[in-house]
Amino acid sequence: MNTHNDSIRGHKLLTKEIRANLPPLCATDNLGSKAIVQVKFFTPDSNWTWYATEYDPKRKLFFGLVDGYELELGYFHLQELEDIGKDGKTIPVERDLHYEPKTLKKLQDLHRKLRGHR
Repeated sequence: MNTHNDSIRGHKLLTKEIRANLPPLCATDNLGSKAIVQVKFFTPDSNWTWYATEYDPKRKLFFGLVDGYELELGYFHLQELEDIGKDGKTIPVERDLHYEPKTLKKLQDLHRKLRGHR
């Protein structure tokens, strides 16, 4: 199903192909920071970025790395991402169409460096 924001951004946040590549929740726990981040979402008008390593399609719930106020691992809902921008005052979240899968560690190191942390 297409949302209003899909037509604004010109693409779906979560395609069938990406969904098929995302393991179920808790499936990569044993990998730790070696888990592969399959998809990147971001807000074009702020500094928020969400990276997903796992997904539960029934609950539409991701697990992954979030770079917002803090850099942290946690859960986030697809609906929350889809709702950003519906108010007409903010720009909808987009999926990085050029993103290539990387490990959590690589992304954590990159964002810590960008934040000035060692």
